Amino acid sequence: MLKQKTLKTLVRTVGIGLHSGNKVELVLRPAAPNTGVVYRRTDVDPPVDIPARANAVVDVRMATTLGKDGVIVGTVEHLSSALAGLGIDNCYVDVSAPEIPIMDGSAASFVFLIQSAGIVEQDAPKRFIRVKKAVEIVEGDKWVRLEPHFGFKLKFSIDFNHPAIDATEQVVELDLEQEPFVASVARARTFGFVNEVEALRAVGLAMGGNFENAIVMDEYRVLNTDGLRSGDEFAKHKLLDAMGDLYVAGKPLIAAYSAHKGGHALNNKLLRALLADETAYEIVSFEQHAKAPAAYLQPAVA
Repeated sequence: MLKQKTLKTLVRTVGIGLHSGNKVELVLRPAAPNTGVVYRRTDVDPPVDIPARANAVVDVRMATTLGKDGVIVGTVEHLSSALAGLGIDNCYVDVSAPEIPIMDGSAASFVFLIQSAGIVEQDAPKRFIRVKKAVEIVEGDKWVRLEPHFGFKLKFSIDFNHPAIDATEQVVELDLEQEPFVASVARARTFGFVNEVEALRAVGLAMGGNFENAIVMDEYRVLNTDGLRSGDEFAKHKLLDAMGDLYVAGKPLIAAYSAHKGGHALNNKLLRALLADETAYEIVSFEQHAKAPAAYLQPAVA
């Protein structure tokens, strides 16, 4: 039987929120089978639990934000992608602020935390959302799509019309049957533009952004002294975001995802459209490993 997974023990860290700029304490804890990923705001009384679900997404400006009864947890996508990439089905995410800490701007720090805690199998079948027919959202020249595929693969293309970005790979693909998540995309960082910072901060966003947690560009070039981590880091980060956005479906997908100029808003619309059509998907599990998608049998680390 292909089994669910959780953490072996709890693990904690401290960072700052990318958009709030405030100190954030984060604790990842094991959870029982069939719990899913649950974000818990520990700084409110009583604490509020917010399950990671597509219909719990309340804001998609510059990040994916979950909410319940007026309580929110923002910027969940990088942690969510790490949980997805490492196959964690059940986990409590305790957070002391309205936002997950940004760490280094990628999923790598969260991968380290999860691996430090350890991963254990649970005596319950892993449950998947298998896409049965294509679902697509198109807005102008932007689009996102899910299609049937016995595994999990993603393809993302970008177009920013910026010299520094145009000089890098514009299209990236990840097939988890062929490439491990950790080695392929986990270290790709978020990015932003100096000329947008003032406008973002005027509306309370990007207050904690700096050279330690983002790729920063002016009109022509990357300003970080250490440059890029890879020649496709921009496109890979958008793919990383998509993995995290899709994992708020509540279960891993058996599907092919593709996008052009997509983002948090389109990804959430895509999930909602999929889940609203009962003929477009089914919930499945696998009693025998041999019948499961190879993408979910491969190690997440090279």
